[in-house]
Amino acid sequence: MPLLLPIIVVTACISIYAMKRPEVLSKMMLSPYKVVHNNEYYRILSHGFIHSDGMHLAINLFVLWEFGSVVELEYGEGFPFLFFGAIIAASIPAIAKHKNNINYNSLGASGAVSAILMAFIVAHPSHTLLLLFVIPIPAILAGLLFFIFERSMQKRGGTGIAHDAHIYGAGFGLIYALIKDPNGLSNMFYTLTGLF
Repeated sequence: MPLLLPIIVVTACISIYAMKRPEVLSKMMLSPYKVVHNNEYYRILSHGFIHSDGMHLAINLFVLWEFGSVVELEYGEGFPFLFFGAIIAASIPAIAKHKNNINYNSLGASGAVSAILMAFIVAHPSHTLLLLFVIPIPAILAGLLFFIFERSMQKRGGTGIAHDAHIYGAGFGLIYALIKDPNGLSNMFYTLTGLF
């Protein structure tokens, strides 16, 4: 049974509901301190279904639909593992780094969305994507730029965005996609070298 549309609908409904109720948002956020010290393990998944505002939600759901519709067709029953596994993987750096910081919280499906984007890139490295919705570039180049950008923003800090969650989510998606399709690595390499 296709799960992408139900995931999008449920995420949209929960996010909109939680945006109007700060107490719900607070209960669902990824709080590493509460995960570790209060055993609130549900937060490792629940944070992927809430968003800070309408723009955050819209961007994530747009990218999820755009690439997830293709990835779900290709992965079939493996799609839920990719999506939910990436939410969990994306929480790892925050839990490791902020487990004793009671003030740290994060939210959003960006880690899972990043994983799905990477799974798409592994399967379709030569597909043309629009960087900033304007500049056409091959998917493999978009993937490289994604990692470079996220890593540089993570090192810079102070953005209020969990760039490490994006990196870990994307990394999970990349590894999972390569396990599913070992030829993906050589396909990406040949596509990339063919650009120069």
